[in-house]
Amino acid sequence: MRAAAFTDLIGPDGVSVIDQSEPDPGPGEAIVDVEASAINRHDLWILEGDSAMVDAADLPFVTGLDVAGVVSETGDEVKGVEPGDRVVLCPNETCGACRFCSEGPENTCERFSLYHGGLAERARVQADRLIVLPDEVDATAAAALPTAYMTAYHMLRRADVGPGDLVFVPGATGGVGVATVQLADILGAQTIGTSSSATKLERVGELGLDHAIRATDVDEIRDKLADIGDPDAVINHLGGEYTKLGQHVLARGGTMVICGRTAGNESTIDVTNLFLGHKRIVGSTMGTQDDLRRLVELTASGALSPEIDRTFSLEETADAFATMQDRESIGKLVVEP
Repeated sequence: MRAAAFTDLIGPDGVSVIDQSEPDPGPGEAIVDVEASAINRHDLWILEGDSAMVDAADLPFVTGLDVAGVVSETGDEVKGVEPGDRVVLCPNETCGACRFCSEGPENTCERFSLYHGGLAERARVQADRLIVLPDEVDATAAAALPTAYMTAYHMLRRADVGPGDLVFVPGATGGVGVATVQLADILGAQTIGTSSSATKLERVGELGLDHAIRATDVDEIRDKLADIGDPDAVINHLGGEYTKLGQHVLARGGTMVICGRTAGNESTIDVTNLFLGHKRIVGSTMGTQDDLRRLVELTASGALSPEIDRTFSLEETADAFATMQDRESIGKLVVEP
């Protein structure tokens, strides 16, 4: 079978389409004929050599967390799916043995990891991580859901966002940012989003953004936020200097949830502001399989339409990563093997 593999960790030029052996399912596993696999910033970090989980010894490496397609074969001891089922994969990988797996939710597993291998014609996956798709949800829309939308939905739940709340989303035109705006709108909340691009902010406004701030400087953003209101929640996928900004603008008793480090791996916390303001700062990784199942239901009902910027063939996977690297896109980039 063909796969788009990382053969050098140098950015998009390190992607090559190679031939690999056909996968066989083991006990509890299924083979999925991949119809769509979204790419994420996580994948680009690996490709750029900015991830501790993959180095030159692991090459060629096939990434791709967000897999949707059709089950073609199952191994022994598989229940819940069968050949012919249209499915999407929850990419969470957990040990199933630690106390966090026992108590839940599963994304708190002390050995939590992520599936890789979707950028190929076929993928071997844990069958119990597959969700059967209703007829109303196509593979491309389904592939957009697992990482960006599942992460955003879980963060909104962690912040207890509900109708009437005001949510600040720095970097609202990225994958998690766009997903947050759409999902907050479904929850009845209002959103404030930032970007350096007026064109991107206009598009996100069409998707539900209530207040747009065209700026990246944290002091300028803080001043403009003061004219809008104090957010009840901050959904922070950037990290870096946006963490202190998010903390300072939070309403009294508000919650900031952090899931990423695009703007920097270290942040400064104002401790006095934190305890006097009764504020919460929460770390969050991905979401749960139940979160993904709910997102599939929202998509099937028509309440949610995942934003797809562009689709690419397997041979165009390097172009997909170049598009992500250039920050040209709004919404998800999806490879369709």
